[in-house]
Amino acid sequence: MRNDTHTTTPPALPVRMLGQDLAVSAIAYGAMGMSEFYGPSDDAASRTLLREVVERGVTLIDTADIYGRGHNELLLGELLRSQGVAGRVRIATKCGIERPADPAAPRRINNTPEYIRRCCEASLTRLGVERIDLYYVHRLDPAAAVEDTMACLAELVKEGKIAHVGLCEASAATLRRAHRVHPVAALQTEYSLWSRDVEQDILPTTAALGIGFVAYSPLGRGFLSGRLTDTASLAEGDFRRGNPRFEAANLAHNLGLLDTVRAVAARHAAAPGQVALAWLLAKGDHIVPIPGTRRSAYLQENLGALTLALGAEDLLRLDQAMAPAQVRGARYAAEGMRGINS
Repeated sequence: MRNDTHTTTPPALPVRMLGQDLAVSAIAYGAMGMSEFYGPSDDAASRTLLREVVERGVTLIDTADIYGRGHNELLLGELLRSQGVAGRVRIATKCGIERPADPAAPRRINNTPEYIRRCCEASLTRLGVERIDLYYVHRLDPAAAVEDTMACLAELVKEGKIAHVGLCEASAATLRRAHRVHPVAALQTEYSLWSRDVEQDILPTTAALGIGFVAYSPLGRGFLSGRLTDTASLAEGDFRRGNPRFEAANLAHNLGLLDTVRAVAARHAAAPGQVALAWLLAKGDHIVPIPGTRRSAYLQENLGALTLALGAEDLLRLDQAMAPAQVRGARYAAEGMRGINS
């Protein structure tokens, strides 16, 4: 299960639906780390891995305008223009967060129609496409009416600039309001074995409304892979150095929770990260995880989760061992919670 060493083109990956008509591979790819947040990156290596993502059958790649201040979208624009890629992959990107040029200046949520339109045009240019496949509002402004935001996105759909509308980190109530204005194809929110807030209300709402659920950080920012044992080895600038769950005392406690994940993995001759992804896939057939990695071996490992079938006993053990009350530390520092569950 751990690594696929074959060099031949693999068979098509299983498909899941986001909304009514957006078919994507059951595991997609999150490209954020190729631009920042997890230490230094290498554009040449990123280009090579992105090509492999497509060759291995992944049909949805996730980005945002703020990742590297447009750098991430430019990388994907290069990919889309490369030979043999056109028509094989869909791009999801996001708008709604203003990121000043001054790194010390705070970010600001901006959902005004004028800003959304300006961001959309800029993303179209960087990606080099005429239409964005899936366009999310990255964070929702609690002070803005989501109906106005959705009306703007609906106009962009009519104009042919975006194909499908998505929201990120929306509450169930907001999601229902938004969906009444225009169909929401996907909600993107953090969801993994150690981030399960969505299970009580949000996840059932997406299933009832026929909205796809895109799970970001499905490997707990690398924690659930079982390879991270401390933060001292993380590169300068790595987001996790300031994340509450990775603070020394919290991390020491949380690492103990991985014993059950490792036990289930050993039972199936799998990697812990594969167990974490297979658990997510079993939580609903409208769920699409978007793990990100910069290494070919880990890309192969992640896709290997598609052939791992966990039994009812496995799922129960994991549910109990990684219950929300067992996990220590918030998933973001206070300043990162703006627009969460809005």
